[in-house]
Amino acid sequence: MNAASDNAQTARKSLSGASCWVLTDGKAGDVAPCLGLAQALGLAVETRVVKPRLLFAAFSPRGPVDPAERPDAPGSPIAPPFPEVLIASGRRAVPYLRHVRRASGGKTFTIFLKDPRVDPRVADVVWVAEHDRKRGDNVIATLAAPHLVTHEALNAARANPDPRIAALPEPRMALLLGGASRHHDFHDKDVISLVGVVESMTLTGGSAMITPSRRTPPHLLAKLRGVCADAPKHTFLWDGAGDNPYIQILAHAATIVVTADSTNMVGEAIATDAPVMIYEPTGGNARLTRFIRAVVASGRAKRWRGRLESWPCRAHDDTQTIADEIARRYALFRVEG
Repeated sequence: MNAASDNAQTARKSLSGASCWVLTDGKAGDVAPCLGLAQALGLAVETRVVKPRLLFAAFSPRGPVDPAERPDAPGSPIAPPFPEVLIASGRRAVPYLRHVRRASGGKTFTIFLKDPRVDPRVADVVWVAEHDRKRGDNVIATLAAPHLVTHEALNAARANPDPRIAALPEPRMALLLGGASRHHDFHDKDVISLVGVVESMTLTGGSAMITPSRRTPPHLLAKLRGVCADAPKHTFLWDGAGDNPYIQILAHAATIVVTADSTNMVGEAIATDAPVMIYEPTGGNARLTRFIRAVVASGRAKRWRGRLESWPCRAHDDTQTIADEIARRYALFRVEG
């Protein structure tokens, strides 16, 4: 073990088992990275959800905490005792993080994931993706966000396969679907392309595993259900019932197609050792284009060009790198008191 690794392990020990709040407004895209980081740090997690009323949500991140959710209010998501560590994400959580940091007398170590849209010094540490412009002395930037798609989780899924997945013939393709957003939409041409990906797998004797999100357009899902009904032994479409076998799908995929509207899903896909193709729905913006360009430049993924491709791959996972740097900063935070 080299000196850097030794120092990282020492710093990690100071965080292991520390009390932690994961503070978001409940959006899956904010919760998952927070939980991934908390798990990597070995924290004792309690999930808290903020629900500011419309006026206070509108003024986030610069405005105050909704008085109905202040620490002394019944059912407050930030009622003391305050934790040793707070991990937050999403603009609505910023006022609450700021309040806890101040109310704890600076004793709670605060971490914010993604651009807080205010001065990064609002938290002790801020993580952003490299394609974001936010920088500062307390800012950590990596290609991908922290997540729960660990090497251990993938291996466990392979050792104990979900029967619904194990029954599918190889090779298996994973189709990870986001949905309509401020910057992307799924037009007819997108539906035709994505349905075609599934059809091509079933026609060649392979199989397709499909996991949609809450944002996936109904018209796209309807078309995919039709394809799956025609080839039930070669397809699996998670219908929203029960737990999402997301890790199982990733673990058993020989290749992955993921929609570009979700940077989290792209980051999770490249944490596997399967070739990843990024499908870009209609629309886009400069920020997401920078992200896709960087992922493609890393060699870990390719843009979708109308056909499935295969090439040698190695998993890319920034979670441990982020956790090591945060643990180092936490150790300094405690020393400086």
